[in-house]
Amino acid sequence: MNRYRRYKGWLLFSPWILTFLIFWLFPLVYSFILSLTDYRLLSPDVDWIGLGNYTRLFSDSDFVASLKNSFIFVIGTIPFTTVIALFFAVLLNERFRGRTFFRAAYFMPSITAMVVIALIFSNLLARGGYVHLLAQMIGLDPPANGFLLSEKTALFSIMGMDIWMASGYYMLLFLGGLQTIPNELYEAGRIAGASRWQQFRYITLPMLKPVTLFIIVINSIKSFQVFVEIFVMTKGGPLNSTFTGVYFVYETGLRQFDFGYASAAAYILFAIIALASLIQFKLLKTGWTA
Repeated sequence: MNRYRRYKGWLLFSPWILTFLIFWLFPLVYSFILSLTDYRLLSPDVDWIGLGNYTRLFSDSDFVASLKNSFIFVIGTIPFTTVIALFFAVLLNERFRGRTFFRAAYFMPSITAMVVIALIFSNLLARGGYVHLLAQMIGLDPPANGFLLSEKTALFSIMGMDIWMASGYYMLLFLGGLQTIPNELYEAGRIAGASRWQQFRYITLPMLKPVTLFIIVINSIKSFQVFVEIFVMTKGGPLNSTFTGVYFVYETGLRQFDFGYASAAAYILFAIIALASLIQFKLLKTGWTA
């Protein structure tokens, strides 16, 4: 009977195990093996070159530029997204008429297809688009051919769109965290004479620490993996100013068919994301005090 129960458990668990082995573990191992070869899709010859692809990557100016753009994207979006999401979460946690509507409205961009939003913003940021005309109306000097066709503004324009789109999702996570904070803590703070800012600093922020850690980590991973926006809006241009790490992997593997080189780039990006996540866990779990 015990053996039957054990086999029954493994049988019920087997769909997940098969999915894990076929769609996660096998591609992970196989891509690492490819990264140690010069495998090209259109070439019948496969030579084992060891760490050759990895050493070649760090002397590749396009790859180094793609990593630089990825770091700019991550560092330039996460603080703004987190602060904006927290601000609106605190605001929409108050009781007022219509707050359900505003919660849904702020969350709506997060569930809209990225391709759709990217196409809309491509028109808004183009020459003669609404943002371009608005900048002229308030006395600014926008790029002559539009924000996405200037190497000085293209990446920052996409970053602004990403902040606008992602803030609603993280707002909802913060809102869930706020609603788990016991009201008795705020009552004790008011009795002790704490101001609203002091309650926010010494009660709200410490209690939101696990949620904040989760948001920063998943937002970092998502930002390092930015691709759809780049693919739809700029194709890595102009002058490689929006050429990010994942787009480099796509361009090298699926456009140039250099799968060994692309696999090595993907593994370096994977290592960077893993290291960044570990550092964030370390800093936010042990080093942050409100």
